[in-house]
Amino acid sequence: MRVIVITGMSGSGKSTAVRALEDEGFYCIDNLPVRLFRQFIELIEKSGDNFKGVVLVTDVRGRDLSVGILDSFRELRSIGHTLEVIFFDSSDEVLIRRFSETRRRHPADENCTVPEGIRIERERLAPLRQNATLVMDTSEFNVHQLKEQVILAVRGETGSSHFTVEVLSFGFRYGIPLDASLVMDVRFLPNPHFIPELKPYSGLEPVVRNFVLEKPAAIDFLERFNSLLELLIPAYRSEGKSYLTIAIGCTGGRHRSVAIAQALALKFESDGMKVRINHRDIEKG
Repeated sequence: MRVIVITGMSGSGKSTAVRALEDEGFYCIDNLPVRLFRQFIELIEKSGDNFKGVVLVTDVRGRDLSVGILDSFRELRSIGHTLEVIFFDSSDEVLIRRFSETRRRHPADENCTVPEGIRIERERLAPLRQNATLVMDTSEFNVHQLKEQVILAVRGETGSSHFTVEVLSFGFRYGIPLDASLVMDVRFLPNPHFIPELKPYSGLEPVVRNFVLEKPAAIDFLERFNSLLELLIPAYRSEGKSYLTIAIGCTGGRHRSVAIAQALALKFESDGMKVRINHRDIEKG
């Protein structure tokens, strides 16, 4: 049987991952004691139900987490099960922010502060992280991106060959996208908004796109920014990241940012990357 163990830091997205795997046809159970892993899997096998596999969630809430869990992994593999361990992680800053948004106490120790709980949890989970088959950093993922990456991972489609770049255009007047990895401001380019014959159109239209992209400043920007990305993208991949969101902003998110975002996406596609493009505020400007 295929067995996937979900573990990692509290607040790193394990619950979201489990919901995605349930939708994929896995039988999921949360916080099962380690000593019951084998018995539970045997019960699922004997039930005759048609599942893709079993997902077991174990983390710092389990009192027996540090007692024999690696031996349990070896035992399951020795009797023929395919065992994968996916460790979910995020930066301390992101975890602290997520706890402050939900106002939850940290499960590592109800009497400690959130930063101290994170430190304790990292120490307790260090052996699991070291023995994981996949470490997934969710610091920069929104819910939809996380679900997508989890499904890619269990289908065996994760890794550098499936690195995804999302190019997002936006308007600064509507706020900076908080889930962006990189944010670039293109308000230094001439604004089609102030040209009557261009104002009604968006950066998707050739007349606006050509106006923006033919400017020397735009040509120079794209050349320099693409050179920077040629350095950054391999670095992101080497750190185990599989998703990069690049946000391009102008005043209203309708003209300049859209044209530049389209040009970047076209360049990524020509380089063989998986690209998603989203024009967040194109209908607002």
